[in-house]
Amino acid sequence: EGKSLRDEEILQHLPVGTTATLYFKDLGPQIGWTTVFLIEYTGPLFIYFLFYFRMTFVYGLDERFTSSPHPVVNLACVCHSFHYIKRLIETVFVHRFSRGTMPLRNIVKNCLYYWGFAAWLAYYINHPLYTPPSYGKKQINFAVIMFLLCEAGNFSIHVALSDLQRNGSKTCKIPYPTKNPFTWLFFFVSCPNYTYEVGTWISFTIMTQCVPVGLFTLLCFIQMTIWAKDKHCTYLREFKDYPSHRMPIIPFLL
Repeated sequence: EGKSLRDEEILQHLPVGTTATLYFKDLGPQIGWTTVFLIEYTGPLFIYFLFYFRMTFVYGLDERFTSSPHPVVNLACVCHSFHYIKRLIETVFVHRFSRGTMPLRNIVKNCLYYWGFAAWLAYYINHPLYTPPSYGKKQINFAVIMFLLCEAGNFSIHVALSDLQRNGSKTCKIPYPTKNPFTWLFFFVSCPNYTYEVGTWISFTIMTQCVPVGLFTLLCFIQMTIWAKDKHCTYLREFKDYPSHRMPIIPFLL
């Protein structure tokens, strides 16, 4: 049965005996993961500003449309910008990628997803007819606290995962909780970074009370559940002693 080789594997170290048949596959044009993430995350950051600053070609020339009377609109812009700036910083200084490249064609699909949704969300949140959340400051304040906690948790998990490959190793290792309380979610799930990511967008949905944000959050949850299940299966396959009580993304449920 054929087996794909990892980038870091050396032929002389493989248990194939004196004879082996190697098959090469042309993967087509490739692009580095760091470049991919920088392109994906820079787009939403600047696209959102086009709507936040209410460019004339978006909402028209009416002076009433030049600014919003609702403070939550400003807060949403700050939170959205913070999220993608954090992602850019993590891409440059935190993430260590187990795979060097991805197919160039995939970046078009990914950018359409991230950039397109950023424009859709921003259009409605910054629209002159936008109405603030039903429960006012209480709802907004709750959402902001939840947002900041999830962002801190997501960052903490990324740092913990990066530390597993601190010496340049690309070998898969079991992640465990550290002294950082945000990493204690590893006790219950295999991919707490996705759990926190979904929590971030749930809080943004509560903060803005906007249907497009809710739809984006739902799609994020579906996609990240798929990724988490794949990663969870990899852990189970690679490690016979992997903690049996862990779930892929939601403690005790999923």
